[in-house]
Amino acid sequence: MEGVVALDGAAGTLVPAAVIEAVADAMRFAMANVHGAFAASARSGETVSSARRALADLVGGRPEGVVLGPNMTTLTFHLANALSAGWGSGDEVIVTSLDHDANIRPWVRAAQRAGATLRWAEFDVASGELPAENFDELIGERTRLVAVTAASNAIGTKPDVRAIIDRAHRVGALAYVDGVHATSHGPVDVEALGADFYALSTYKLFGPHTGAVVAAPDLLERISPAKLAPAPDAVPERFERGTPPFELLAGVAAAVDWLAGLSSAPGGRRERLRAALEAIEGHLEPMLQRALHGLGEIPGVRLLGSTRRRTSTLSFLVDGISPEEVARRLAERDISVWHGDNYAYELMDRFGLRESGGAVRASIVLYNDSDDVDRLVAAVAEVSSQNRA
Repeated sequence: MEGVVALDGAAGTLVPAAVIEAVADAMRFAMANVHGAFAASARSGETVSSARRALADLVGGRPEGVVLGPNMTTLTFHLANALSAGWGSGDEVIVTSLDHDANIRPWVRAAQRAGATLRWAEFDVASGELPAENFDELIGERTRLVAVTAASNAIGTKPDVRAIIDRAHRVGALAYVDGVHATSHGPVDVEALGADFYALSTYKLFGPHTGAVVAAPDLLERISPAKLAPAPDAVPERFERGTPPFELLAGVAAAVDWLAGLSSAPGGRRERLRAALEAIEGHLEPMLQRALHGLGEIPGVRLLGSTRRRTSTLSFLVDGISPEEVARRLAERDISVWHGDNYAYELMDRFGLRESGGAVRASIVLYNDSDDVDRLVAAVAEVSSQNRA
C-alpha cells in the first residue's frame, strides 16, 4: 500500500496491526464451541462476550442486546423475516431511496410475503437531503416499521434520524437504522438516537468482516426468529445462526479498543470512544470541504448532492468518461476509489445513473490526510482535462 491513496474506506477500511495480532493470537490458541466444560470453550465464550461488550460501548447499547453475525445484510434479512411474521394485509412498511439496498430489499421482500404495503420516502435529488417532513404523509396508524440510514454510503447524507424515528414512534412503529456507514465517522448513541435496531459492520470501522445489530434486550425477547431446535433460546444468542467466527470476534474487540486508545479522555471505554470519534469527525470535516471545493472547481466534474450535512464521502461524475474508466485511470495514478452503484441501487436510479454505470465514489476516513485529498483533486483534474483536449 506504500504510496497508494486509499479512498475506498466506505467499502472496507484498512486494519491496524493490533487487530491483525488479535485475530492471529486467537487462532494460535485452542478454541472450541461455547458452553463446554473445558478451557478452550471458556476462551471462546469470553471472546464472544468481549465482542458484545465492545460493540455496546461503541454505540451506547447493552451487551445483552448485541446480536452478532457475518454481516449487516445477513442479519437484516434474518430480522426482517422474524419481524414480518406479525405483519399482514393493511400493515405498512417505509423504506427510503437514500439507503443501501441492504436496508431496502430485506424489507421489500418481507412486506411482499406478509401482504403489507410498502411506502417510499424519497430524497431530494438536487441537494441529496432526506427531510424528516417527507415522512409526514407516509407514516400512519398502520405503519409497522421505518427503515432509514444514519448516513448514505454513496453521497454521505446524514438525515435527521432522530426526527424521523420520533415520527415512527408516535404511531407505535419500530425504527431500523442502518449505521454501517455512519459509525466510523462520528460518535453514536443509540439511546439518544431512539433507534429500536441499529445495524453496523465492523469491517467499515477498522475491524474484521463481521456485523452486528444492537437492540434493547426486552425488544429482542418479544421476537421469535427461525432457529434450530437445539440452538439457544436466550437473547441475543437465539438470533445467531451457527458457530460464530471466534477469531474474527477477537478482532472486533481489538478494533474497538484501538479506537478507544486514540483518546485519553477520563472515564471508561465508552467515554474514550465518544471522545475519539468526536476527534475523528473533526479531523474529517476539513478534508471533506477541501475535496468538495477542489472537485467542484474542475470543469466537467459534477458532484452528486449539495448538502453540507454529510459524512466525508462523495460521489461524482466526469463528463464524457464512464465512472469505471475514471476509477481505472485514478488507479493508474495509485488512487483507490470505487465506481458503480455501490449497492445504493435506488439512489443511483433516482439520479438517473444506474443504467450508465453509477458514479465514482471517494470516501475519506481516519487514516487519510489533506495530501490524499489534493492528490485526488489533481488526478481528477488531469483526467478531465485529457478528455476535453
